[in-house]
Amino acid sequence: MQAQTGKGTTVYGNYIDGKWQVNDDMFAVMNKYTGEELARVSKASKEDVEKAVTSALHTFHTKKLSPVERYEILMRAADSIKERREELALILVAEVGKVLKDARGEIDRGIQTLIASAEEAKRIAGQGVPLGQPGNENKMAFTVRVPVGVIGAITPFNFPFNLTVHKVGPALAAGNTIVLKPAEMTPIIAMKLAEILEEAGLPAGFLNVVNGFGPETGQYLLEDERIAMFTFTGSPGVGRHIKSTTGIRRVTLELGNNSPNIVHRDAPDLGKAAELCVTRGFSNAGQACISVQRVYVHRDVYDSFVEQAVKVAHSLKVGDPTDPATDVGPMISEKEAKRAEAWISEAIAQGAKAACGGKREGAVLYPTVLVDVTSEMKVVCQEVFAPVISIIPFDDIEDAFRQANDSRLGLQVGLFTANLQLAMRAVHELEFGGVIINDVSTYRADVMPYGGVKDSGIGKEGPRWAVEEMTEERVVVINLS
Repeated sequence: MQAQTGKGTTVYGNYIDGKWQVNDDMFAVMNKYTGEELARVSKASKEDVEKAVTSALHTFHTKKLSPVERYEILMRAADSIKERREELALILVAEVGKVLKDARGEIDRGIQTLIASAEEAKRIAGQGVPLGQPGNENKMAFTVRVPVGVIGAITPFNFPFNLTVHKVGPALAAGNTIVLKPAEMTPIIAMKLAEILEEAGLPAGFLNVVNGFGPETGQYLLEDERIAMFTFTGSPGVGRHIKSTTGIRRVTLELGNNSPNIVHRDAPDLGKAAELCVTRGFSNAGQACISVQRVYVHRDVYDSFVEQAVKVAHSLKVGDPTDPATDVGPMISEKEAKRAEAWISEAIAQGAKAACGGKREGAVLYPTVLVDVTSEMKVVCQEVFAPVISIIPFDDIEDAFRQANDSRLGLQVGLFTANLQLAMRAVHELEFGGVIINDVSTYRADVMPYGGVKDSGIGKEGPRWAVEEMTEERVVVINLS
């Protein structure tokens, strides 16, 4: 998979039709904490992308894997990942800046996502269709589900292993072929996944990997009309571009959020709620689309909640992601850390106060808790995607619901309450794809349906639901007369 230059730099190519192809046009992948160069990666040209799609399309039409074969390949890959867990986790630490405990957790989740995808390969089925109308007495109907064809998968930097598995696993389970473009800042782990799947017995052409930048490599993919479906995780802006470019082709878009969490005065355990809001707001350096961002706390318990939240924030260890004790490591780049720092400074200039944090050292932004914020501040109304949470008091639950819904985004929301009736109201009144009761917006089980409303996306992930997105339901009618 990899070659060495004369100076010992690791070089990665593109994976096209079962072969690793290195070219002279390369870009660097950096260690996000040290700033040192990790590797150089070949940038896919337009011709490379066309070859990858040609390979995927030819493979789709000429090679078929049975459901059991798909299951066995994915299960062998899961077993291999278990054996290489530490190696893969350390790649995440280096190229993402993810702290070691979170990196290990992501690999473990990816294993389970792959296993769940493998299981779904054997469960794909249609349904019977009753034709209970006059004139249909001698006819019967049912549906079957068939793969859509070539899937273009574009994955993000923040969870570059598990979110790639969430696309590749179900796509293969459903019988499709894939052209994958990983995030240019974190492509190494995706190429390791391709290597593992190849070793697990995946034939050439079922998975192709093309590397490069969104406006170039990603655009080449979007313009290739042979791709039947796109699955993308990233920003709403890019999601809109994908939707407008792909026309009537299928898309699944998992986009952003500025996740609200509501802590009512009857929260079963206020201390636990504070701990969850802080730790899940700052894990992965706040770079998750369901990271806790806006926390609405009933005024009766507001002061106590803020005090406990700040205490938890101060307890977190910040810095070197290779240290097993570190809780918060660097952001994906110093540029992004500076952007978040500027948002914090702007909020403070507009009247907000930092109860803790706000300090930056290179790409490391210290966990920041803001109070006295307003809904117009960027840290509240936009997706901060950084270790920053804002705590906002409310007096009545209707106002909290209104503020939570006051966003173009709607992925997931958390609510802490002991009132069952209130919890069920929230399910119907909060405008989000997921409503999490007595846990934070950041909660996600990889086997559950996952997706947003409004500008947070279209379609659902989670292996069972992704397989449905990646297959077409075809009706069959038989005339028995």
